[in-house]
Amino acid sequence: MIERKQTIAVKIGSIQVGGGAPVVVQSMTDTETANVEASVAQIKALADAGSELVRLTVNDEDAAKAVPLIRKKLDALGCHVPLIGDFHYNGHRLLTSYPECAQVLDKYRINPGNVGFGEKHDPQFKMMIDVAIKYNKPVRIGVNWGSLDQGLLAQLMDQNACAKTPKEADVILQDALVLSALTSAKKAQEIGLPKNKIILACKVSRVQELLQVYRRLAAEDNYALHVGLTEAGMGSKGIVASSIAIGAMLLEGIGDTIRVSLTPEPGSSRTKEVIVCQEILQTMGIRSFAPMVSACPGCGRTTSSFFRELAGEIQTYLRDRMPAWKNVYKGVETMNVAVMGCIVNGPGESKHSNIGISLPGSGESPAAPVFVDGRKVATLRGDNIVEEFKAILEDYVDTKYGVSQKIA
Repeated sequence: MIERKQTIAVKIGSIQVGGGAPVVVQSMTDTETANVEASVAQIKALADAGSELVRLTVNDEDAAKAVPLIRKKLDALGCHVPLIGDFHYNGHRLLTSYPECAQVLDKYRINPGNVGFGEKHDPQFKMMIDVAIKYNKPVRIGVNWGSLDQGLLAQLMDQNACAKTPKEADVILQDALVLSALTSAKKAQEIGLPKNKIILACKVSRVQELLQVYRRLAAEDNYALHVGLTEAGMGSKGIVASSIAIGAMLLEGIGDTIRVSLTPEPGSSRTKEVIVCQEILQTMGIRSFAPMVSACPGCGRTTSSFFRELAGEIQTYLRDRMPAWKNVYKGVETMNVAVMGCIVNGPGESKHSNIGISLPGSGESPAAPVFVDGRKVATLRGDNIVEEFKAILEDYVDTKYGVSQKIA
């Protein structure tokens, strides 16, 4: 069992972040916010995939005007996922000029490096915090090393240059990230925003630096923390880097809400980042979202690709069934399913799962034994193995996790 660092609880709509609550999955749209229909469709897809918070950019007047319409249309669809407004540069003006936008958003994201420069910084930061106080909204103070407060960084660099034993430049950068987050949070509290309305984040795109920054943040105070590797990248690189970074922090008990910042591959769905978040949490035993499939990688014994196709089809099938199952079958998300490709590990792995099938490998008998809770219950043959195995799955779920009435 991973021991979580105790942080202050923050309520975002109906979702609690921190305070011992389960780690929350969030995501962000990449539609133009002013395009209401496209934004609604993507937010709905992200929420349906399991995103518990969805962030969208509010970068201009058209976007600010669109936010209330987006909220109204989502509610009409029965999608009540909390919405987070992402503000940079002009957030003080948009939040004060468009009060309906400020009211319907469930949280504001403020980047201290982009709220204003020089003498404008503090007054514009205060304007945004004042709006959050007025409408009783939580704020994520999200520092990013790509848009760090350059005045603060220059000040720390100058001080370091005069020190007897100067630190490395990367350490000063980390100092600036942590200091920016903490001083901004304290400043927000001085203005009047309660501590239980503040979440902190310090995003970088290198794993080691991210770990060092968050360890310091977690040691300094008990603010709720949003964690993730910024600009993680595309495909396997982004997934691997994010999984290592987020997983390492979670193992140390750091993190109350997570996002995997994947660059979508051409033609791929934005929901991939949500699924990766869920799989990080589920494979670590922190939360469960949908039954997961164990499958062997294949070898010279598995000359047929059928078991690979079946493994993919069953994983998709299980995820597609979850919206209906989760409302009726308590605990079904913890179910383990095995789809194996030959006799070497197939029967054993299948027995370790709730339900498993061991397909025949090269030269083996053309039969596929099915195991339920460690006991062989059937042997499938012929052209209908897929549908027969799905039927066994449905029957198992119905018997094991809930009512006797099948879901249509």
